[in-house]
Amino acid sequence: MNRRVVITGLGAITPVGNDVNTFWDSIKHGKCGIDFIKAFDTSDFKAKLAAEVKDFNPEDYMEKKETKRTDRFCQFALAAASQAMEDSKLDIEALDKERLGVILGSGIGGISTIEEQHTKLMEKGPNRVSPMVIPMIIANMAAGNVAIKYGAKGICTTIVTACASGNNAIGESYRNIKYGYADVMISGGSEAGITPLSVAGFIASTTLNKSTDPLRASIPFDKERNGFIMGEGSAVVILEELEHALKRGAKIYAEVVGYGATGDAYHITSPAPGGEGAARAMKLALEEANIDKTEVSYINAHGTGTQYNDKCETAAIKAAFGEHAYNIPISSTKSMTGHLLGAAGAIEAVICVKAIQDNFIPPTIGYREKDEECDLDYVPNQGREAEVNYALSNSMGFGGHNAMLIFKKYND
Repeated sequence: MNRRVVITGLGAITPVGNDVNTFWDSIKHGKCGIDFIKAFDTSDFKAKLAAEVKDFNPEDYMEKKETKRTDRFCQFALAAASQAMEDSKLDIEALDKERLGVILGSGIGGISTIEEQHTKLMEKGPNRVSPMVIPMIIANMAAGNVAIKYGAKGICTTIVTACASGNNAIGESYRNIKYGYADVMISGGSEAGITPLSVAGFIASTTLNKSTDPLRASIPFDKERNGFIMGEGSAVVILEELEHALKRGAKIYAEVVGYGATGDAYHITSPAPGGEGAARAMKLALEEANIDKTEVSYINAHGTGTQYNDKCETAAIKAAFGEHAYNIPISSTKSMTGHLLGAAGAIEAVICVKAIQDNFIPPTIGYREKDEECDLDYVPNQGREAEVNYALSNSMGFGGHNAMLIFKKYND
């Protein structure tokens, strides 16, 4: 039995807004969340820009004691989950907790705690390491803490597929409801990887843009693109079985109708030539959604701003959609938010849902120079009003992970 799955709650902590309405307004108006890194001294770093979350106070969402026991990535997740649950207006006491699950994604987990505690170990010795270090650093603890907060006793797990983690988490949550294993899922992703080690590592791998101009740093599909900009934050969506949602009179934002997940089996950091694996994932999502490729109204691209990714993703879209690829508006909102790694797919899911709700396609900002190999409609610099019935969200991660989601305008 296949059951319909809808989205009934949204939450977001992002570089351009710490709630969904502020976030979406910023995205619609092309606000850039990129600036010089404030979290640490970048004097010796070749890359100095990132998209950091601003003015976030974890005590708005948890007790002060709890903030000392959780890493920043976990705090983001708890905050976004709190917003999403409040937005959904679910009655926690009335829920069957054994059919309430949590699947979140994170690429790196508590890396800031790892770095801080390693420094303490080296400088002050093993007896000074925090007794909470292990539960603070393990990537599954965001999901674990969210489940504890809401008493969710269904599936509780974490997806770690690098930059595809958020999409995989939502996709697997969708399938859990679709095939009858859960009625409600709390899903999304969280990341807080703007740390000295992370930034140094990505610089060493030559994937970060070293520009000092925030408006020309994350420029997906532009001919002058030269790497991505790191972002941080979290987004959580509440997925619910349709009849369960209707019975309680829930507000329904959109429906999840397709999920495609594939592996490139090619290279640890580069996508397969021609985006072969990504194209297959798009086709699988279209097949599950049971729609023709001409019905897709908007694609939120992975669009990291690296030379190879954007070229391969463009080729993948052409392989999946044929000539119709030239008719589909495509944008990379990473031009505004930076790349949230394991949380990227989660915040981009929120963007797709809001695009459907408002019939508005967000822009790819900072776009100036056309690339002959990236010749599709990337919605440069200005968003546009248009009917959005189906939105496709693409995510691709190091290791060859591809995860694609299709969201549909909800109809009774």
